[in-house]
Amino acid sequence: MHEQTNVVQGTRYSPTSIRATWDGTGSVEDASRALGFSRAKGYDLARRGEFPCRVLRIGRSTRVVTASLLRVLESGKPEYNSARS
Repeated sequence: MHEQTNVVQGTRYSPTSIRATWDGTGSVEDASRALGFSRAKGYDLARRGEFPCRVLRIGRSTRVVTASLLRVLESGKPEYNSARS
């Protein structure tokens, strides 16, 4: 049963599924799951400006750019958020 859950979850966060269901941005929690690490690790990386793909801060909200996430998932190379000074 555990394997079946992983297969479904893996499909949910596949590039094809993300393209079909996500808008221009996604949550840090979902992007972290797609990249294979925890929600807490994702927020920590975003706070430090080291999340593997582009992150936008909109007011008190933090969002991950879907196109950047897809590039990272497909290439395996991080696109660190260089906009943060």
